[in-house]
Amino acid sequence: MSKQTQWESFKVEGGQLLDRFKELVHEGNVSRIVITREGKTIVEFPLTIGVVGAALLPPLAAVGAIAALVADCTIEVERDQTPNAAPNEVDAAAAAPIGDGAASA
Repeated sequence: MSKQTQWESFKVEGGQLLDRFKELVHEGNVSRIVITREGKTIVEFPLTIGVVGAALLPPLAAVGAIAALVADCTIEVERDQTPNAAPNEVDAAAAAPIGDGAASA
């Protein structure tokens, strides 16, 4: 099954940047966060599954410093998406008949 991604953008003010960054990291399906200002990338954070605790301290410190320096910026988020099965697709095991249809004695 191929991995698909989707991009979203959020405009935030400096004071909201750190809180929004933390929320996005905790959502879990975010693979990359890019912070831009006036169309130019300020910083990019690739995230991996299981990034928690002390591993987040350097990115959080960087985002906090950026928030102190910029009045407004855009957070671009790359999310992992798993494609859903087609509605008419049926699991072969579920569709297989049970037994041979004869009554057993």
